[in-house]
Formats: sequence, structure tokens, C-alpha cells
Amino acid sequence: MSLANKLAEERRARLAAERLLEQKQAELHAANRKLGLHARALSHEITETRAEVQTVRNENQRVKSDLSVAYQKIEIAERRLWHSIQTIEDGFAFFDADSRMIAANDAWLAAFDGVEAVRPGASYIEILQVITEEGIVNIGDMSPHAWRERMLDRWQGPAPEPEVIRLWNGHYIRLTDRRGAGGDMVSLVQNITATIRYEKELKEARRRAEAANRAKSAFLANMSHEIRTPMNGVVGMADLLMEGSLDDEQQLYVNTIKHSAEALLVIINDVLDYSRIEADRLVLHPEPFDLERCIHELVTLMQAHARDRGIDLLVDYDLFLPTRFIGDPGRIRQILTNLVGNAVKFTEAGHVMIRVTGMQASEGAEADIRVTIEDTGIGIPPDKLDHIFGEFNQADDAQSRKFEGSGLGLAISRKLVRLMGGDLWVESEQGRGSTFGLSLPLPSVEAGMSEETRPDPALTRALVVEPHDTCRALLERQLGALGMRVTTCADACAALDLVAANAPDLVICDHHMPGMDGFELATALRAGGYAMHVIVLSSNSGSAAQDPAYGDVRAVLQKPVVRRDLITALAALSAPDPVIASAGDGCGMDRAPVTPRAMRVLAAEDNKTNRLVFSKMVQTLDIDLTFAENGREAVALFQSVVPDIVFMDISMPEMDGKDATRAIRMIEANTGGHVPIVAMTAHAMSGDDADIFAAGLDHYLPKPLKRAAIVEHITAAADPALRPPERAAAQVAG
Repeated sequence: MSLANKLAEERRARLAAERLLEQKQAELHAANRKLGLHARALSHEITETRAEVQTVRNENQRVKSDLSVAYQKIEIAERRLWHSIQTIEDGFAFFDADSRMIAANDAWLAAFDGVEAVRPGASYIEILQVITEEGIVNIGDMSPHAWRERMLDRWQGPAPEPEVIRLWNGHYIRLTDRRGAGGDMVSLVQNITATIRYEKELKEARRRAEAANRAKSAFLANMSHEIRTPMNGVVGMADLLMEGSLDDEQQLYVNTIKHSAEALLVIINDVLDYSRIEADRLVLHPEPFDLERCIHELVTLMQAHARDRGIDLLVDYDLFLPTRFIGDPGRIRQILTNLVGNAVKFTEAGHVMIRVTGMQASEGAEADIRVTIEDTGIGIPPDKLDHIFGEFNQADDAQSRKFEGSGLGLAISRKLVRLMGGDLWVESEQGRGSTFGLSLPLPSVEAGMSEETRPDPALTRALVVEPHDTCRALLERQLGALGMRVTTCADACAALDLVAANAPDLVICDHHMPGMDGFELATALRAGGYAMHVIVLSSNSGSAAQDPAYGDVRAVLQKPVVRRDLITALAALSAPDPVIASAGDGCGMDRAPVTPRAMRVLAAEDNKTNRLVFSKMVQTLDIDLTFAENGREAVALFQSVVPDIVFMDISMPEMDGKDATRAIRMIEANTGGHVPIVAMTAHAMSGDDADIFAAGLDHYLPKPLKRAAIVEHITAAADPALRPPERAAAQVAG
């Protein structure tokens, strides 16, 4: 091999070695580079781990610090809570699920006289044992064992009831225990000695108040009796004097006596009623009654006074509304009397209208009755509308001050209406009149009249002759509701012209009209050859029946006319004329006369004046009257006289009216029969009538007595086989 070749090989070997070295150096550089990267990553990981460890250490340190603060706060809260528990006057104790005391404040421990055995750690049964053995609790007649058993049974119940315990020193504590979800028990002890003492004082005060109220009620009852007894004589004698022959001045004196006495009685009744209402002693007595007849009876009583003042009293009772309801007729009549009386009193000209409407109800259903009393009087200022319903209040202005009154009537009326479940309100315009309205929910006893009801289908045209616009419009509406075509006019002369033009089937006219009255109109119609029916409406139907032209009319109805009376009269028009039908009737002309005996009436009354008043009130009756001066004499006379009716005073010496009635009822139990006994009493307190009826009396007449009521009871008790008791009165009147 040549030197050149050797040098070339060496050069090639050297170049290969250099290339291998460069390769290895590159690989070493790459490895160093990778190692550096790994080292940096490891260094970062170590750094992060150290940071995390430091963070955890910091968090642990913070948590430890927070826990320390929390523990401090808990200790402070527990200390403050316990301090609060110690501060409160009520005892507070905790028991665990095993009924062992965990803790108790000083008040709880002191409640049991600070006995050392009553402490935390003691069981509930041990505490019961100690306080009974030490005599800390007053267990009364119970044995200690029985008392502990009862208390332990209470403690173990799911929801123990509060227990009042009397301690040895006379103090009272109330134990209130509540069980927690885990079975722990919280026990609260309250010293209620002051409360018990206060309750005893309240009971004593209530006892004294009730005694005072009973004394007041007794005083009011006695006052009522003592006043009504002489008032019976005053009013009765005034009535009797008015029936005698008096000159104008004497008549004025007697009227003043009577009206003053009646005004005093109204005030007494208002005070008594208001006292009963305020004491919740007023009791309603619901019973079936006829509302329309009740209203018309009231109007009849007030008609004379209204007529003297030149005021028309009108009634507008819905034709299709029932008339019989269930309610307290006495109280409803009292309310209406007050409202209508006020309307008449505060009305100087015009009319007073009683309007009755309501939802038509089927039999047995409750009807919403609305009664409004409209007047054309002085009215009430707007700022006084609520004031008038207050106690002892009137609309206090120059116009109303001249009218007398207790100021209790409207307050009593509103309370009575609300007691019945209704309401009372007023609308008024000063100088133009007022409207008082009341709503009453009353169960109906009968269904309303059907709209198809027609008294007589042949009656299609009617003429109403009435000088007063309101009354004329009312009659027109009522007859129109019955299906008639109605023509109206204000006087008899216009009526004669309308009769000639329209030929009505029926003429309804007022009795008293200017120029020609109702009977004269009927006579003129008959003289003119007209045969239509004529009905006269009169505010005094009794005297109207004495008119010589009475035979020219088919009926005379009391004004304002009762709906049933109007419909009955219209229905009777299809029958023959009663006057013609009765003419020539010779039935019974050949019978032998019979002379029955007079009714025997026994009246028990210890007051001499009242005996005189009673005898004068019935002096025109054909009766045999006997007086007893006390209850014992009444019982004896009942057996010897054998009366048909007995009038029994309640307050009498030796034997009162109730005891005398019981004795009479015992006699009747052996002999048979039942004689009606009517109570005469000056007592007017709530419950008097119930006691009277319970004693066996049948009826109740408050004093002062009214002649009409006495006659009504005597007439109702009259046997058809006896002489009619009112025959003598009729003969005197004739």
C-alpha cells in the first residue's frame, strides 16, 4: 500500500472519527438539554409542592386561630346565656334523656327551698322523693306516693300539661315542661302567687259586681212595680174620666194627666229595656206572627194622634210578600212603634208611609224583610245622622229641642234590630223628611201570594177616588198589581164625570173628602142608576158603619187597608149583596127565648185603687165580677164562685199570684177543667213573663192595664152558651 493510500485512509478514518465525535457531542448536548429541562420541571414541581405545603400550613394555622376565637365566643355566649338564665326570675332547668338534671338556675333551685339534694345530677324521681319527704309541696289530701306517681306519669308523657303546685309557704308555682327531639327535657318554674291572688280578687270583684247587678235588677224591678202600681190608677182613672161629661177645660186637664203618665211610662220602659240590653239580659221570644196585621194594629193605635195633627198614616205592604213570619212580635212592634211614633212626632204636615218589601220566600225559608218609615217632617242634619242613634241623644237643634223624649228609643231600637240579626239605618234631607229603614231576616210561615191571584176576574176596571196624592198612587199600584185597569181622581165631582165616561166595575173612595164624602158619592151613584160596586175606606170604620148611606156600599174598610181585608172584600164582590141577602131572613123567629147566665169573672187585686180602676173598666160589660184581696182569698173564691176567667195580680200579701195559681191548678187536677188565668203585674223585668207562665198562668198583662186588653181576654174566654159579655156595652153605645 502506498503512502498516499495510507494517508488517504487515515484521513478518511480521522474524518469518520470527527463525524462520530460530532454526533456523540450532539447526542450529549441533547441529553444535557433534556436533563436541564427535566431538572427545571422538577424544580418547579418542588417549588409548587412547597407552596402548597405552606398554604396548607397557613390554612391549618388560620383554622386553629378561628377555632380558638370560636371557642372563646362560645364560652362568652354560654357565660352570657347562663348569666341571663340566672338573672330571670323564673326557674329554668335542663334534664337529659335519662331524666337527670344537667343544670338549673338559682330560681329553679330556690323554688324548692334550696334543698341540697335538689341539684344537678339528681334524677327527677329523686327530686320528687325529696320535696315530698321534706314537706316542700302541699299535696293536700293525697298520699306522697300517689302524688309522686301522678307527677311521674305526667313527666313521662309525650307532652306534659302545665301543673300548678302549692308550696308549704302558701306560694303557687306553675311547672311547664317541654321534651326535645333527643329526649331531653326543659323545665320552667314560674311563681304565680300574685296571679292567683289577682284571680281571687277578680273573682271576688266579679261576685260583688254580680251582687250589685242583681241588686240593680231588683231595684229596677221594684222601682218598675212601685211606679207602675200607682200609674195604673192614674192612667185608669184618667181613661174613666175621659168617658164622662167634662167641659173643655176639664177635658184638657184629664188629657194632660193621661199623656203625662203615658210619657212617664215610656221613659220607664226605655230605661228598663236599655238596662236589660246592656246587661245582656234581654231574651227574644220568637213565635209565628202576622207582620202586616202587626203593622196595621200599630197604625190603628196611632191613627187618632196622627189625624189630630193632620197627618196621613199610610201602609204599603208588598202584595206578593208573605205576611206570617217567625220572630218576636213584641219587640218588632216596639221597634216599629218607636220609629213610627218619631215620624209622627217630627212631622207637622204631610204623611208617614210604612213600606214593607222583601225577597219572596217559600214556606219555611228565611225572607229578607225591609221595612222603611218615610215621613215629610223636619228632617235631620247630615252631621247628626249617626248622633241620633246614641244614648240619650236627639238631633240637637232649635227645631228638635221642642219635641220631648228620653233619647233612648233609637238606641234601643238599633240594638234590638241587631240582636235579631238585622240592621237599622236612616236617610234624611233637612226640611224635607226622613226615611228610617230596617232589615230583618225572618223565617216565613207561609208562601207569598201568587201573582196570578185575582179576587174576581170580572173586575177589570176600577176607579180610585182619593184626595191625597200618595194614598191615591198607592191604591192605584196595588189594584194594578191585581190586574185591574185603574183610573184615579181627587174628589167626588170628578169621580161622577169619570164614571159616566169609563163605566168602571168598582169604585174605591175615601170616606172624608171635601164637598162630597164617600157615602154621599155612593148614594149619588145609586141615584144615577149606576150598579158598580162601591167600597169606602175610612180611618174610623166603626163610626162609618153608622152612616145612613151604609147600605149603598158593599164594604167599609179600615184605612190604611190591610191587604188581606182588601183582597177578601174584592173576592166577596162576586157574592150577592149581604144587605139584600139578609133581608127577610126569618130564621129563628119562632124560637123560645133563652136566658143564659152572665160570665163569672174573678179578679185578685190587693190595691184598692186598682180594684176600683178594674171595676170601672169593665162596668159596661155584662159580667158577674168578684174581687179577692189576696192570693189565699182568690183560691177560696175560685172554689165557691167557679169563675169562667181569673185576673190574677202577681204581688199580693199572704199568698202571691203565682202561688195562688199553682194552688188553683192543683184543684183543677183533681176536679178537671182549665180556667184561663191572666196575670196582672207591674213587674216588667226580663224573665218575669217566663216565671209567670211557668207558674201556670195563661196570659200576661203589664200595668197600667188597658181596657181593650181586658175586654179582649174576657171575650176570648166567653162560652157561646153564656150571655155575650159585650152585649151591655153595645146597648149603651146604641
